[in-house]
Amino acid sequence: MATTETEALAPAAAEAVDPYLLRAEDVREPPKTFGGRLRHLGPGLVLSAAIVGSGELIATTALGARAGFVLLWLVIISATVKVWIQAELARWTILNGRTALDGYRDVGPRIGRLGWINWLWIGMDFAKMFQRGGIIGGTAAACSILWPISGEALSFSSLFCWTVIITASVVLLLQTARYAVVEQAAVISVVLFTTITVGLALALPLTDFGFGPSDLGEGLSFTIPAGTLGIALAMFGLTGVGADEMTTYTYWCLEKGYARWTGPDDGTEERARRAEGWLRVMRLDVTVSWLVCTLCTLAFYVIGASVLNPQNLVPEGNDVITTLSRMYTDTMGPWAKYVFLAGAIAVLYSTIIGSTASVPRLWTNSLGLLGVIDWNDLKVRRRTMRLLTICLPPLWAASYLWVQSPVLMVQIGGIGGGVFLVAVVIAVWRLRALGVERRFRGSPWLTVALAVSSAAIAFLGVYAVLDVFGISVDGS
Repeated sequence: MATTETEALAPAAAEAVDPYLLRAEDVREPPKTFGGRLRHLGPGLVLSAAIVGSGELIATTALGARAGFVLLWLVIISATVKVWIQAELARWTILNGRTALDGYRDVGPRIGRLGWINWLWIGMDFAKMFQRGGIIGGTAAACSILWPISGEALSFSSLFCWTVIITASVVLLLQTARYAVVEQAAVISVVLFTTITVGLALALPLTDFGFGPSDLGEGLSFTIPAGTLGIALAMFGLTGVGADEMTTYTYWCLEKGYARWTGPDDGTEERARRAEGWLRVMRLDVTVSWLVCTLCTLAFYVIGASVLNPQNLVPEGNDVITTLSRMYTDTMGPWAKYVFLAGAIAVLYSTIIGSTASVPRLWTNSLGLLGVIDWNDLKVRRRTMRLLTICLPPLWAASYLWVQSPVLMVQIGGIGGGVFLVAVVIAVWRLRALGVERRFRGSPWLTVALAVSSAAIAFLGVYAVLDVFGISVDGS
């Protein structure tokens, strides 16, 4: 289902296809049935494989362990409100055949060759470097516990060896193998781990760590207890579809073929009908991605609140994986530790793969917008992507070996992503006004949902800024 038209071609022919170029000869009629639309899903599944990792496994579970059920409402909102922004940005991309970073340049004021949101993304990505390092570190910690290799489990020598192995393997994998195979492997690993986690969450009422209606009622009380604001803001930036994933999603939609199959805007009714058809496919793709992320996020939070919170176990430092494994050993027995470690390695490694595949694309596009390279030259673009794929993961790994606190590193990236999310909301409304005709904007209810989503994100963004400067909401 995640295989694209390009990937279905012979390797030589696939190399010659530019997924970012719209040509009349590439148009394709959209599917008219639900089953047909299902067969054209893909970008959302790739996104889910990348998303279900650090935010859900580390940040969300840590929040549940620290706050209990009281912030369950924020988990639900975090996983839901961003979907409308994601879909709106993808709508603009499909209709215009342009990447999100290219669109951000249209949102003034400009600073040099780029718009202010482009520069904000560049700054945010340096913060996200710590998050990606935290993901590599979490994977290394899980591997070290499973097989120390050098020294004791979680010793520096063991963590160093596994960090090098993991970083080298993901670079080698993405440099030598077709990414379609990597995508399918990542999706399978996330589906398996999500199934196990959701099953465990549903089975908790049958154990000593069960939860009931009163816990769920407390979780929907819409309050933020003292001492949890920082991690709550990080969780909001990390869980569900983050601003960087929304941006990346436009690239996956282009590479899948939604924009190419729609074709260049020639002003004809045929093109408009094709656009409406492929937009319906995109909306279904977004919905499937949202379902996967929401189920996984809720499961991780409920497990943290039910199992770790009553025992005052909060994942911290390099012990995060050991602490998280208690969610399984305390409910299923010691043998479940190894099942968890294998699943944690799979889900975190799939996230590393997603980052290693997407971030070089974003930086290559940024270099093109800055005039450093010719983005429209297919050979130059691919060569730059491959070079960055080799160079960036070692930098992320080095940040982990320096800080060695996966939870803190993931939270730093989450706060950076939360700030960037507000800028993406501004960009979406501007691009919607400039590049989306009224007939493609959907029903008025979709506009209302987009407005509510934007307001919620803006409120939490302002709340985060005030907290950074030590200003409380009551003005003290």
